[in-house]
Amino acid sequence: MDTLDSQPHLKLVIHADKTPAGEHPGRFNAPTTNEVAALIVDEVHGNRDIILRHRDEDVTFVSELHRCYDCLQYPLLFPHGEDGYHLEIQKVDPTILTLLDKKVSCKAFYAYRLMVRENDFNLLLRCHSLTNQFLVDMYCKVESERLKYIRSHQDQLRATEYVNLEDAMRQDGDAANVGKRIILPSTFIGSPQYMNKRMQDAMTYLGKFGKPDLFITFTCNPTWPEIKENVFAGQLPEHRHDIVARVFHAKLKKMLFLLKVLHIFGPQSAWMYTVEWQKRGLPHVHMLAWCQDRIHPVDIDRIVSAELPDQNADPQLHSSVTKHMIHGPCGDFNPRSPCMKNKRCSKRYPRDYCGQTCTTNDGYPIYRRRDPGLGGHTATIRQRLKTFDVDNAWIVPFNPLLSKTFNAHINVEYCSLLRAERRIAIACASSGIAATLLQGGRTVHSAFKLPMDIRKKDNPIC
Repeated sequence: MDTLDSQPHLKLVIHADKTPAGEHPGRFNAPTTNEVAALIVDEVHGNRDIILRHRDEDVTFVSELHRCYDCLQYPLLFPHGEDGYHLEIQKVDPTILTLLDKKVSCKAFYAYRLMVRENDFNLLLRCHSLTNQFLVDMYCKVESERLKYIRSHQDQLRATEYVNLEDAMRQDGDAANVGKRIILPSTFIGSPQYMNKRMQDAMTYLGKFGKPDLFITFTCNPTWPEIKENVFAGQLPEHRHDIVARVFHAKLKKMLFLLKVLHIFGPQSAWMYTVEWQKRGLPHVHMLAWCQDRIHPVDIDRIVSAELPDQNADPQLHSSVTKHMIHGPCGDFNPRSPCMKNKRCSKRYPRDYCGQTCTTNDGYPIYRRRDPGLGGHTATIRQRLKTFDVDNAWIVPFNPLLSKTFNAHINVEYCSLLRAERRIAIACASSGIAATLLQGGRTVHSAFKLPMDIRKKDNPIC
């Protein structure tokens, strides 16, 4: 395998502060925490095998699908040489304990190995960064298995129906590659077909229900008691991404229950959301909600607040807001804050004081933020060994019920005009949407039969 050492005329340069032209800077900024990642560029070098060098200088290639791959690659995690995943593991019927004709998938095998069981010491979950490296490596194996299946089952996936000159030219613009590309189906997350389908779903929501009423951003809180109680002694949340993901998923289901069943914002016509992972290792969700009874400007203060709550009246809400819903501080308090662009806050903080909520022509409402001298509250917070005095000018809009229920960063915004909500819908669609509108998990793309040919538009905006 070629390396940089064997190619003296090549060098690898990483500019963490550089952004490619025309790209969003948030996609290319440097992460704020140390994370384990795998970069698989292409298949020039074939499979991800490991090489064993014998004492007589002979070498042996061990496939990633060999039963000994795990213990040879990670001897500290498998000191007794336990078998890893291979293609001949058969499923067992748990009721009668007999072998079935089906084989165990790679994802199911490692999900079983990573499960926490009572009175079972699982070494895989106790090795901190090495555990994270193992998880990333094994998920690369899962993706590799899926891609191999897709490559060998192109006929069953009916890829010939959309392998044509137009598709190929739109992918890379090289007519010489026509007929050589492996088509990824819409069921493969992140594929072009998957992204197009999700974007069409989002556009159909707008065509069917109009503009959304609320835009909600829900970020995981690593100090939740459910996370602290389930990590092992000496571990931090970044050492157990499995616990963080499971707890956040449970919290997200609870939020959806509040929206769909308890109707905290009234009955919902539709909703859609996308889950992403921040560069500091925490999952967060972006959600759009359509209410059956449209939210009018006079109702904004009942749902969205941008003011510090009274500490004496509701100390729990005051604690949650001062911990999670204060922006920065940036500006003169912290000139090196990530939001600072050209010596100004890109999020427009601190905001101006306003005695009452009003809407503007650009679609973003100006929430009520009372001056401390006119009834507004103040608070003293401590961040990075510094103490700051903040008031309503630094508050990120929130919903009191959600903030008090989940004790996390939950930004709730009111979508007043279509002009503001265009980009929000496209942003959710471009990153993959988990949309659940109808019973049975059907999406509007398949239920309402409202197709949209986005190939005919250079900038498809509803």
